[in-house]
Amino acid sequence: MLAGVAIVGVMASEALAQAAEAPQSGRLWGLFKDSFDFFTILLILGSLVGMTVVFVCAIEIRENKIMPEASVRRVRELARTQRIDELKEFVLKDTSYVSNALRPALVHLESDRVALREAAELAASEESAKWFRKIEILNVIGNLGPLIGLAGTVWGMILAFTSLGEAGGQTQAANLSLGISKALFHTLLGLCLAIPCLFVFGLYRSIVDRICTRGMMVASEIVEILPVGKK
Repeated sequence: MLAGVAIVGVMASEALAQAAEAPQSGRLWGLFKDSFDFFTILLILGSLVGMTVVFVCAIEIRENKIMPEASVRRVRELARTQRIDELKEFVLKDTSYVSNALRPALVHLESDRVALREAAELAASEESAKWFRKIEILNVIGNLGPLIGLAGTVWGMILAFTSLGEAGGQTQAANLSLGISKALFHTLLGLCLAIPCLFVFGLYRSIVDRICTRGMMVASEIVEILPVGKK
């Protein structure tokens, strides 16, 4: 019994020693360096672009920037008191969602209310599309990331099995498994790129949708109280 325990202890010690002496290429950083190629460069560039877009979204996509409450109150006040000249002057200088949506409508004040509604709806749709386009790049990167990673994996697998064929099938299993792990590392990089990009895209898409919907409602409300048949 004691001899068996001793043998098991010796085997465990040898296994731990072998694991401690394992090459660094078996770890993530080692795999990253060993699998560095054109596909890795593309994934790194995608990560940099994605982080830049996320930073820009964090700065620009905010309700107090798209729909400042002060601008909404001012536009409502001018429209309700029928101070059209002041309203025109304000929306020409203001860059908020509501002002951008109302600007074309104020040009059609001499027309009927249908023309005002159509002009405001078209401008509001374009304004909404502008904000959605700011986050669309995250959707593109999130969908392309896994595909680029898969392409790198396929390329790595081709190289691994080509080496196996050139060696006449005599390559050691350890070398073959290392080559396959390097190839699969591209897929991991692609997923690590896609997951945060798609998460942030979904988050900001709901934020943009909520703010733009409120902007459309406010613009529609103001169009209904504007006087028609006046320049």
